[in-house]
Amino acid sequence: MSVGIVLVSHSAKLAEGLAELAAQMAPDVRIVPAGGLEDGSIGTDYDEVVAATQRADSGDGVVLLYDLGSAQMTAELAVESLADPSAAVVADGPLVEGAIAAAVAAQAGKDRKAVAEAAAAAGVPDDLSLGEPADGGDEIELELRNDVGLHARPAALLVRALSEFDAEVSVRLGEQEADGHSVLALMSLGARQGDRIRVRAGGPQAAAALEKAKELVDGNFGE
Repeated sequence: MSVGIVLVSHSAKLAEGLAELAAQMAPDVRIVPAGGLEDGSIGTDYDEVVAATQRADSGDGVVLLYDLGSAQMTAELAVESLADPSAAVVADGPLVEGAIAAAVAAQAGKDRKAVAEAAAAAGVPDDLSLGEPADGGDEIELELRNDVGLHARPAALLVRALSEFDAEVSVRLGEQEADGHSVLALMSLGARQGDRIRVRAGGPQAAAALEKAKELVDGNFGE
């Protein structure tokens, strides 16, 4: 089981498209779109959001994200009406970036609080030092040979893999460096096929984390 996600939008097409995108990075997570009104027009439907929240809950709770102000109100009312309102939470964060971050966190087995925090933190720039790796840390250089480089699905695979290790990991491309535990940060590097990235890690399982990163890159992320 994993935390479920509900995408509350004024547009059914927006919610459905985003759910499809997020599902590519989190295939084991229930991501349920709740967009538009029953007649297909723009708006948010309270009953639909309640039903979506119930469908998304596999036992570990639900995180709801929304696009505009009235969607937030609808989401909050839906949560309040649940038999157990504590089973769901409305996250304050950008809808698109938040959905991706939340989906990856849920896929990694994070709890409801951590998934909501991931959504809320989405889009917030990471303040990473470009100094030397932490004590006991190390660094490797890898060449991206897969077709799409370090974008959506590969970035999500790398983040999920690294979450299993007790290590701080960052990925550097040129003068840019990103948190190895953030899909959005990794995607922002714009690393493409043929680029050489430097992966650095520190902490008790730094070596294992680097080995896993190398395995994924060398295996072209399963493409």
